[in-house]
Amino acid sequence: MTLTADSKKRVVLPSAAPGDVFVCDETADGLVLKRVYRQTVTSKKTKAEVLKAIKNWKAVPKIRWEELRKMTREQ
Repeated sequence: MTLTADSKKRVVLPSAAPGDVFVCDETADGLVLKRVYRQTVTSKKTKAEVLKAIKNWKAVPKIRWEELRKMTREQ
């Protein structure tokens, strides 16, 4: 396989994906690229999953809106 660098010294690797990280080692024969890790693809959460996460979030106070309004308004 022959790869050609462009004017900005970039080379397109056929098996690489966006977000892949490589280590470049220089040997007597040339350069060797080794993939360090590939980013995992995270799926987008559904509306139901987001609402469930918000409901289970520990930082959200378990106070009714009316009670919170009374506590935070000047009397």
